[in-house]
Amino acid sequence: MEGPLLLLLISGVSEVFSGYSLRYYYTGISSPGHGLPEFYADAYLNEFMILKYNNRTGNEVPIPEWIKKEDGGYWDRDRKISKDTEAAFKHHLRSVMKRLNQTRGLHYLQHIYGCELRDDGSTRGYSEYAYDGKDFMELDLKKAVYVPVVLAAQLSAQNYNSPEVRAGERNKDYLEKECIKWLRIHAQFGREEMEKTVAPQVTILKQESDKKTWLHCFVYGFYPRDIDVTWKRHGIEVPLEEAKQVLPNSDGTYQIRVTVEVAAEDREGYSCHMDHPSLDQTLTVKWEVKSGSSFWVLVVSITLALITITGLGIVIQMKCSASEKDPQTNLTPGAPQAPEKSIEEALV
Repeated sequence: MEGPLLLLLISGVSEVFSGYSLRYYYTGISSPGHGLPEFYADAYLNEFMILKYNNRTGNEVPIPEWIKKEDGGYWDRDRKISKDTEAAFKHHLRSVMKRLNQTRGLHYLQHIYGCELRDDGSTRGYSEYAYDGKDFMELDLKKAVYVPVVLAAQLSAQNYNSPEVRAGERNKDYLEKECIKWLRIHAQFGREEMEKTVAPQVTILKQESDKKTWLHCFVYGFYPRDIDVTWKRHGIEVPLEEAKQVLPNSDGTYQIRVTVEVAAEDREGYSCHMDHPSLDQTLTVKWEVKSGSSFWVLVVSITLALITITGLGIVIQMKCSASEKDPQTNLTPGAPQAPEKSIEEALV
């Protein structure tokens, strides 16, 4: 069975900006007895997974076809980086557990780092850690030092910032130079795929209980990920029952469900509104009171048709910003050598 799908719900990831991003996720898990690999490494260009690795398969495989057009030497060296990073990451996780007197149980350490290239030419890098789903420490790029977010991270930050290691300085240099070079190269080869747009499909469903009625606006099959979906009544926006969450489909598109509660005596005038890059103008779908589609039948149909989820999800809360797409970014690839070292090299 393939390693678990890591669902990294990072609060800043959904921030919309115009540009490209290259980001890496490392996850170390303390207890292989739970059936999980002890180490994962995933890489994303915008929302496209371009690499995946875990210590069980030992393979780091380029995912999209267009990635294979790039210099194979990069991927050979990147595989070695993941193997070297694995040992350092496991050691760091054990050190944190020992510091917290946690000798047993399932614990996990995660690192997200990467860089952004915006359409105005500006760049940004970030490096942040979480432990057991909570912020742990982060890189202050201006000062080139790691800053502890919690008391337990103080020793880690001290080690990272020590004169012998200087992880903050070296990682700042990587994020602002090497990372941006490879972001330009990856984006050049994947630009056509990332610039495509697929218009959303919409289904409105009614769900009733003894005392309540809900309207669900299912929007699915769209690309890219960024979309705004709202409910309105007689042209006025109405509050939603739950937070909006865009989910991936197995075919590379996305879906979202937006729900409102409707009073039994007041069901007229509701409509679902969508703004998406594939649309020239806002798409509006009105709910007809007499149309009574079966909620559960259609939910199951849409879900089976569009979503494939494999393995477990590990939910990590962090607060870095990363992001998605834009066709206007100036991509002028240089000719850098493949990276010799990972940002994780300084783990202690």
